[in-house]
Amino acid sequence: MIKKTICFSNRASLSCRLDQLKIKVFDPLSGVEQEFSRPIEDIGVIIVESEQVSLTSALITRLMDNNVALIFCDKKHMPSGMLLPLEGNTLQSERFSFQINASQPLKKQLWQQTVIAKIRNQAAVLKNTIGCEVGNMMAWANNVKSGDSENLEGRGAAYYWKNIFPEYPDFRRDPGEEGLNALLNYGYAILRAIVARSLVGSGLLPTLGIHHCNRYNAYCLADDIMEPYRPYVDMMVIDIMRNRKLPLEINGETKRQLLTLPTMDVKMQKVRRPLLVAASMTTASLAKCYLGEIRKLSYPEIDVR
Repeated sequence: MIKKTICFSNRASLSCRLDQLKIKVFDPLSGVEQEFSRPIEDIGVIIVESEQVSLTSALITRLMDNNVALIFCDKKHMPSGMLLPLEGNTLQSERFSFQINASQPLKKQLWQQTVIAKIRNQAAVLKNTIGCEVGNMMAWANNVKSGDSENLEGRGAAYYWKNIFPEYPDFRRDPGEEGLNALLNYGYAILRAIVARSLVGSGLLPTLGIHHCNRYNAYCLADDIMEPYRPYVDMMVIDIMRNRKLPLEINGETKRQLLTLPTMDVKMQKVRRPLLVAASMTTASLAKCYLGEIRKLSYPEIDVR
């Protein structure tokens, strides 16, 4: 079953009863309080946007028991924090040990594979959405060395962001800006939660990255593994941009579209499956790489049309 993503943007009271998420919401139009429930086992991500949402400690415990990523947003409704369970796999201690002791050559090879997958997916998005020439990007993808020592990821990103929004020639990727950047930020935050949740479920530490190593970042590994998945968010933002009925801002309609990311179909090992499932397959393959069982990460591929 595909796990659901639930977002609470207005005042609500959340609690737990018999493994059910009990939801009480107040309808300001009718003045009536409504109550309904959802099975916790069916939930993958919960986003709390309003400061008027209350959660019981019993509910938070049950959410952690079921590996639900719990995201909290700031006053601008942008994700600012996330809760994940400390234990998500029965072999967690063993896998932590292998992850911590992973050799530098292995981590460089894993990052090489990640960069190749990211550049190829970016090239597919450029080709499919605007018919842009991507021969250079495919050449860069084919020439990524161990650890991406020549920073071809950066070269690919510069070309990608220069061309991805031809309708906005002055666009610059800046996480602090509004409009398209805000939509991208919101989508990436959801993606980050999905990947972090999958890492925990695979018995890995989201903090210990293979490339990202910011001392202030608690999700370095999630930021590494989500890189080839970012173009899927970009495609959703392009759809929003080209749908003139939807403004280029974070609102109810654009959030609803971005919240469908976990159920988005992606191609993984020649089979179509939801992105949420694909992320779990990627992190499971990463765990096997750390254990020495395989040497190749499983990433989704965007077909070039």
